[in-house]
Amino acid sequence: MISDELLNILRCPLSKAPLVFHEGFLVSTDPETRRRYRIEDNFPVMLIDESEELAQPEWQKIIDAAKLKS
Repeated sequence: MISDELLNILRCPLSKAPLVFHEGFLVSTDPETRRRYRIEDNFPVMLIDESEELAQPEWQKIIDAAKLKS
């Protein structure tokens, strides 16, 4: 689990966009890149080469859910 304090500091290394936590991953809020970064042993793996690009519908569902929680 990532603390809210850390989540507020972290940014997507590719787009510099804020991130949201979703089901054990950090997801970029940038609609152009739609990157997802895994969390391993409570540490985010913020390497672009090890991230994955989400399909637009999946990314949108995550972002919409994050907005509802805010």
